[in-house]
Amino acid sequence: DRHAFYFSILGIIAGSVERIATEIRHLQRTEVYELQEYFSKKQKGSSAMPHKKNPILSENLTGLSRMVRSYVAPALENIALWHERDISHSSVERNIGPDANITLDFALVRLSNILKNMIVYPKTMSLNLNITKGLIFSQEIMLELTKSGVSREKAYKRVQSHAKKCFAQSLNLFDVVKKDQFIIDIVPLNKLKKIFNSSSHFKNINLIFNRVFK
Repeated sequence: DRHAFYFSILGIIAGSVERIATEIRHLQRTEVYELQEYFSKKQKGSSAMPHKKNPILSENLTGLSRMVRSYVAPALENIALWHERDISHSSVERNIGPDANITLDFALVRLSNILKNMIVYPKTMSLNLNITKGLIFSQEIMLELTKSGVSREKAYKRVQSHAKKCFAQSLNLFDVVKKDQFIIDIVPLNKLKKIFNSSSHFKNINLIFNRVFK
């Protein structure tokens, strides 16, 4: 049981490694490109597309994480032994023990190096947010309406109708909403401007970082 528990913990850690690696891979896509793994001057990217910088280290971590998680199943199978002690588990443990530990250790060291040398593009992040033309603030408008007594269903439908219009006609949500007298009577223009200010989403960032890194 203890061995199964231990390998399960390794599998969960590997899952966290892959989750971070997958996020890096997504954010390094050419059409997103908010960050990238360190890329040396002489390093080659995609063999077919010269402009593309493949996140090869994160892709490697994804595969290694899957390997570590694959060792959890045989560890669980080892729980049921005849009369509490036969040696059917021995051959399994001799294989998965070294492999799981060494692989996860390597993956954690590699992930640490990726994060230390990562290149981040804040301007691209801002550009990507602005592509939505304010649609990302639709929930906050709806919640502000409900705080003032409007039913959630009515607030949802009201904001959704404006969001659909913005999608269809490539309009800015703020420009559309500020013309809705029903909403403006409840949410004054100065408050509406605050809702559409993304800085409010970063007010607790130092608190979060302190929790993680202290």
